[in-house]
Amino acid sequence: MTQPPNQPPPGGFGAPQDQPPGQPPIPPQPGYGYPQSPPPPQTPPPTAGNPYAQPTQPGPYGQPQQPGPYGQPQQPGPYGQPQQPGPYGQPTQPGPYGSQPQYGHQQQYSQQPPTQPQFPAGPGAGDGNGKGKRNKLLLITAAAVAALLVAGGVTFAVVGGDDDGGKKKSEAKNKDPKPSVSASANPGTGDGDGNEGKEDLNEGRRPGEAKVLWYKEAPKVPGSGGDAPGMWVEGDTVVKAAYKELYAYNASTGRTEWPAIKFPQKICATTKTATDDGKIVVAFKDSAKSNAKCNQLQAIDLKSGGKGWGKPVKEEGLFDFSMQSNLVLVGDVLMVGRDQSGTALRMSDGKKLYVAKKKDEGTCYPSGFAGGEGRLLMALSCGASTPTEHDELQQLDPKTGKALWTKKFPKGWRIGKVYGTGPTIVYLANEDRKRWNISVLKENSDQTRSEVSSDDNFAPECDTSVLSRELGGCLGVTSDEKYLYLPTAEKSGANAIVAISLATGKEAWRTKSPLDEKMLPLKIENGELIGYVEPSYDSGGRVVSIATSGSHKPRTLLQHPKGTSQIESGFYSKDIDYVDGRFYLSTTSITGSTTGQAKLMLAYGK
Repeated sequence: MTQPPNQPPPGGFGAPQDQPPGQPPIPPQPGYGYPQSPPPPQTPPPTAGNPYAQPTQPGPYGQPQQPGPYGQPQQPGPYGQPQQPGPYGQPTQPGPYGSQPQYGHQQQYSQQPPTQPQFPAGPGAGDGNGKGKRNKLLLITAAAVAALLVAGGVTFAVVGGDDDGGKKKSEAKNKDPKPSVSASANPGTGDGDGNEGKEDLNEGRRPGEAKVLWYKEAPKVPGSGGDAPGMWVEGDTVVKAAYKELYAYNASTGRTEWPAIKFPQKICATTKTATDDGKIVVAFKDSAKSNAKCNQLQAIDLKSGGKGWGKPVKEEGLFDFSMQSNLVLVGDVLMVGRDQSGTALRMSDGKKLYVAKKKDEGTCYPSGFAGGEGRLLMALSCGASTPTEHDELQQLDPKTGKALWTKKFPKGWRIGKVYGTGPTIVYLANEDRKRWNISVLKENSDQTRSEVSSDDNFAPECDTSVLSRELGGCLGVTSDEKYLYLPTAEKSGANAIVAISLATGKEAWRTKSPLDEKMLPLKIENGELIGYVEPSYDSGGRVVSIATSGSHKPRTLLQHPKGTSQIESGFYSKDIDYVDGRFYLSTTSITGSTTGQAKLMLAYGK
């Protein structure tokens, strides 16, 4: 790696990177706020390629000497010599968003993620750990897509992966199983009662291994595929969205809890969480057309399957497209995010509260929303194609939409993801400089508390859809009042979970995966970190508990059976949860297939 003059040395701070060998050049992209033409028809990503894996080379700005707004680097930085250290000094690698289009301009892709990252160790090479075992190239050359891309002024070849991706074979289950009697499922519908199965998935289970409680196959979908967003555990009921239906299963047996709810068109978005009394909102398309809008909302009671209020949500401006929506739930407020605005509704009755829209005479457009811990965050893309082009992050009063604070970032720095909302932890990327930054903000403030400083290559799994307006929703990243927990990415072998101090941005401790596979942090429960270890060739996956103080050696809570390791590893685009001693694994995208049923959901328990 070379570095230009007047930059800190490698391993320090502020050193830019050369384009890594074998990587394609970063395509030119319009600035923030660029009006969007309608994006191409959505198709689900056939792989779980992770565009947010973090490469291993030096990061953005000079090293700060103390917290503060834009950083006084030890070496001269790209913006001169600021008066105070700030949010860009600490990280030492470029970030994971090089392959993603900028917010607020024409999207060049359908929902398949690109197979080549723009930064080193990016997701297109595989599953975020550099093994490349999940992706095969698939060239998409639909004329309709090409026409839309040309309309946007750019043309790209879209590549993705298939559902098999060269995955390692399990010696016990070398193909997708028929649903079993003891591990109940009904093939093809997703709502079975377990009486149709032929194969016992628990056959040959070893002492100490968990049971397969139940397994479900996805409903049949057309060749274009369908989305399966959202998975909720409400008491003894597990609810899963799939294509045009919402299913409810008994947590222990997998039997139907309430009749499946059928929607007239494809489900396109859901709230990630439920209200305290078990309510969610599902968004579905307004027609079967390729340019259908994701603007029809329906509130659902997870406990009973009963429908609450339902209504369409209109677009709020000339370039406010709702081809895809992002539903963020904060208390009794539902934010419906779109391309360049958002509409806040009262969750209890669906009443419109306010519209989060462009500001500063149209130069700043909302580009994404995140929420949690009673906080609502909005990203803004400002000054497209001007010398003042930049991103901003705001915390909004959920009930009124009033900005409580606004943080502005320098030109070239895009807000990529929000890793936490209590406190705010924001990931930024600079494509031109191939650098990244993770900044921790002070409580309810735009002031920087710390920045992450690490030589590691981090690899949380985030939403791969370039149409998504969602800032949150990354799998494999969590935080508590002391630490931010991130998984490292390794080219081969076991990775580690690193605990980073929110106060200093530096590593506090780490623990290595107990298997020769990737381990992801899931959540904090009873003061301990819960993690998921992916299955290996000779072992099923497992759920582990990691003490956040004292010894950090992973303790196994649930050892999944070896006999179903290939089934488990076949959920490439996935959602996972561990609740009351049971582990749930489901897909978030269903690929159309003529050879057999796709996987929908798998549950393990003791």
